[in-house]
Amino acid sequence: MSATVVAVCVSLAKGERKTPVERVELREHHGIVGDAHAGEWHRQVSLLARESIAKMQAMGLAVDAGDFAENITTAGIDLVNLPVGTRLAVGETLLEVTQIGKECHTRCAIYYQAGDCVMPKEGIFARVLKGGTIAPGDSITIVP
Repeated sequence: MSATVVAVCVSLAKGERKTPVERVELREHHGIVGDAHAGEWHRQVSLLARESIAKMQAMGLAVDAGDFAENITTAGIDLVNLPVGTRLAVGETLLEVTQIGKECHTRCAIYYQAGDCVMPKEGIFARVLKGGTIAPGDSITIVP
């Protein structure tokens, strides 16, 4: 199976679930236009695998794309084992992995419901090297 984009999601404020949309526009060195996490820093875009979301669904949670505040939900790529510095061609864009996982300073609602959350351990972050649009169904390729 080839790696693909399952969903693209945005939010206007930090610390909230993101809403799936038809497509997103990424701006070089900025992130997703209109998303709260965009800006001049190393975590411009977040990615989480559908396979990670499925783990939480198996625990009985009614969660889906965007519920972990990820911008891009993927399928068919082992995100957490990509080394920092890996470049990904996603749709028209080029992303560079900058961080694997994150420290969760405040426990989210999902943590309190399930006693665990996948985003701090299995979510990854990237910066935008080349802008463009991304939509569900777009391919994801590791660039050597």
